[in-house]
Amino acid sequence: MSTQPSPILITGAAGFIGAAVAEALLLRGETVLGIDNLNSYYAPSLKRARLERLGQIPGAAQRFAFAQLDLEDGPALAELFSLRRPRAVVHLAAQAGVRYSIENPAAYIQCNLVGFGHVIEGCRHHGIEHLVYASSSSVYGGNRNLPFSEQQPVNHPVSLYAATKKANELMAHTYSHLYGLPATGLRFFTVYGPWGRPDMAPMLFAKAILAGEPIRVFNQGQMRRDFTYIDDIVEGLVRCLDKPATADPSFDFLQPNPATAAAPHRLFNIGNAQPEELLRFITLLEKALGREAIKTFEPMQPGDVVATAADTSALEAWVGFRPSTPLEQGLERFAAWVRDYPFP
Repeated sequence: MSTQPSPILITGAAGFIGAAVAEALLLRGETVLGIDNLNSYYAPSLKRARLERLGQIPGAAQRFAFAQLDLEDGPALAELFSLRRPRAVVHLAAQAGVRYSIENPAAYIQCNLVGFGHVIEGCRHHGIEHLVYASSSSVYGGNRNLPFSEQQPVNHPVSLYAATKKANELMAHTYSHLYGLPATGLRFFTVYGPWGRPDMAPMLFAKAILAGEPIRVFNQGQMRRDFTYIDDIVEGLVRCLDKPATADPSFDFLQPNPATAAAPHRLFNIGNAQPEELLRFITLLEKALGREAIKTFEPMQPGDVVATAADTSALEAWVGFRPSTPLEQGLERFAAWVRDYPFP
């Protein structure tokens, strides 16, 4: 009989945030089981490179295992839960991208809804101590009341991606209520940094600037985003993982607070709480890369929002942490990585 410790299961372990969380947990001595389907939404070579880095962490040979698995394959995921018996789950796998959800909605329904359903069923049947799952700032949709607070309603999504993330929050709350599953949802705000996703603006901008190609600046540059450095995201997530959600003893059914529940379910914004104008972001990236961007100004894109800003006071009160990496510092680290990474 195996004496290997029960692992922490990370879905989307080859992704940007998933690989960074796996690294942090391995470095502190945890046993980690990662799964990912390594799909071709963006270059699988980048995902495999992230996994290779994880394999080089001291002790990873004994404490890190990876399985290529699609969350839509319910029987395969159920078998994995049964064989490996994870003690906690960090669910980060998803079909990402706001604009792609307009072109291919079926991919979001299958991965983000059906796949998430399989994950929480695994948690339900195997006594998971804590499920931490990725939500998104996109759930705030057309809300213009900044900064966004977890106590605000999120009833007006403007993309299917956002709608699936709100659905995940509702599904997790239901499982917490019915089955006592401790679950924490984290609403990420525009994550950037080394090993980031190539479909997101920071990477698209950096690659184009280095290649001397124009960058597409939407809404004539009149956008604000709460850019959040990857290390801050990981720190906040791991702290939440270490503190399983509990029911709010002060929850009022006559005036329900959307951020908490009478069930062991919590929701937190995780953002830098320092929204930046897109044009300033580009200026700082130009400085970090040592090159000027060629800008092509275009109209607002369907599914986009004008501004995001996170109120992170609830996260700080819960785990004693708030993201704080200055944009200048984060972009310098990001630029150093971009210059060295051998993109195809």
